[in-house]
This record gives sequence, structure tokens and C-alpha cells, in this order.
Amino acid sequence: MGTANTLMYISGKGIVLEEPSVVAIDRRTEELRAVGKEAKSMLGRAPEDVHALRPLRDGAIADFDATTIMLQEFIRRAYEGNPIVQPRMVIGIPSSVTKVERRALMEAAAQAGAREVDLIEETIAAALGAGLPVTESTGNTIVDIGGGTTEVAVISSQGKVVSESIRVAGDELTESIIQYIKKKHKLVIGENMAENLKIRLGSVYFSEENDEVEAGSAVLRRTTLDSMVEVRGIDLLSSLPKSAQIQASEIREAMSEPINAIVDVVKITLEQTPPDLAADIIDRGILLTGGGALLKGLDVLISKETGLVTHMAAEPLKCVVLGVGRVLEDKSLERVLCDRSRLI
Repeated sequence: MGTANTLMYISGKGIVLEEPSVVAIDRRTEELRAVGKEAKSMLGRAPEDVHALRPLRDGAIADFDATTIMLQEFIRRAYEGNPIVQPRMVIGIPSSVTKVERRALMEAAAQAGAREVDLIEETIAAALGAGLPVTESTGNTIVDIGGGTTEVAVISSQGKVVSESIRVAGDELTESIIQYIKKKHKLVIGENMAENLKIRLGSVYFSEENDEVEAGSAVLRRTTLDSMVEVRGIDLLSSLPKSAQIQASEIREAMSEPINAIVDVVKITLEQTPPDLAADIIDRGILLTGGGALLKGLDVLISKETGLVTHMAAEPLKCVVLGVGRVLEDKSLERVLCDRSRLI
């Protein structure tokens, strides 16, 4: 259950659901109007009687009722409408989530129909999903950049040796683009427009090479033609519709502050790493997971700043849920769970 996307894995079946963590609620009846992709398309476009929202913020519940409704619907879809399913659930969470936030998440899952809820920290799950040998007594460094948080951890022997977490990630990058365009172009744009700019133009280093960027289930081919994109919004001065041309260099500038914060937390984590694990980290380097790992040039920047080889996981958007799936299917891995609760 990520801030940006929710993915579900059923033991023996694999990933069965991948949807944006967005719901649309009828303001009058408080009933569900849309969820997932359909609800996301309504953000900033919903009629006055519909409230489209993202119920999770910074990896924690921001709206308990909306989270429960969303989870109920996702479970119904994953199990093809079977009304008697009461699954055991393992949910990935950021390490920065408080005990109160953890309990709220477990209660939301229980109200959505879970018979038992276990929690696992996302860095551990991502490492498992990426195929890192976390059960061995060797050091592995992972940087998981999600929608609401960036998690950095050095993992060894099925546990965290050192870890840091900041609530700066994909959402912060998107918001930085919104604020930059508002300040420089006097243009107010929506979240979906800013996210599209991040996907099409977002990079850390300039490059004229063509490349492909995965965005959910779609793959966008970014070329030199995408060095400038037209955006449309509301003029801050006249309050009338207006368009502007935005260059890739502007998006890099807009995202520089949150990107620097992410790089800094990686360096802080490495500085705390025990010397005995240093050799392992030098050999294995740093692995990037999460949607933020797709940002062009981020691996190069982190490598330059840390002096360590940095590479992206094969399926960065799915590492956490694949790791959760491994825990569901392999009881020997249950010791990595951070919270357990038999609910019924």
C-alpha cells in the first residue's frame, strides 16, 4: 500500500493488482464512486459532489475511512468478488511510520476483511524482491524511493544494520515542479500535469540519447523532442487559462532541492555503516528500487557522490510487493516481519 500505488500479490498467483492509491467518494452518500486509475483521472477534475483523494500520505494513512474503502475494493477485485475471502495480509511500510500509524494501518486492513495482518519494512521487502542475498551475513545497500518516503538501509542477516528514512520522494518532486512553474511562469498546474512533466522531462543530468522510461503499466520513449513540453493551467495574475513551454533544464532545476536531500540521506546512511561491512558494500554497490529509481541519471549522481557503483533493480516498481510475496510463500523468512497481529 504505497502513497502513489497499491500492488497486491496472492500466494501461488503472483501480482494480481497494480492500481494508483486513489479513491473518489460521493460527498453526499459517502459511497465509493471510483478507485484506482479511474479515480486518479478525476483528481482536479471531479464534480463538486465527488471528492477524489489519495488516502495515504508519506507512507501512512491520512484518511482512515477512505483507506478502508479503497482496500476493500482492491481485495474484492483481487479475489474476483469472492465475498467469503478473509486473507492473511502482509503489508510493506516505511520504517519512519510510527506505532500509532502502524496500528491504524492494521485496523484498516482488519476492517477491510483481513483475518491476520503482518507488517514488513519496505527496504527489507524491496531487497527480497530484488533478489539480494539478505539471509546471508553480507552487507547490501538499498535505496527505495517511493511516492511519499525515501528509505535507505544497509541489510545483513535478514535485518537492518543501519537505516535512514526521509519523507522526501516522488510526491515532493512533483510538488517542487508545481511550485517552480507557479513562481517562474506565474502558471498554476495540477498534480497530474506535474507528474507527466516529471516522467517526460525529469532527469538529473542532461543527455541527448533516446531512452525508455516505465510509468506504471506504460512505457514512454523519451527523445530529444521531449526537451520541451507545453503545459496548460491557470494564469496566476489573470485567473484565465494559459499555456507555457517548459524545458527539461527547468525540471532539473525545479527538482534539485529534493534530489539533493535524497542524495544526502544516502551519504548519511553510508557514513554510519560498520567498517566490517564496508568491503561488501564496495563490492556490491547500491541498489535503487521504487518509482523514483526511474528518474534518469539518478544512479549516476549517487555513484558520483558516494564513489560506489549504483544500479537500478530489474523491476523497481514491483520490488516491494515481490518481496512481500516471498514472505507469504516462505515461512523461513517470517523473522523479517516487524509487526504481527492475529485479528480473528
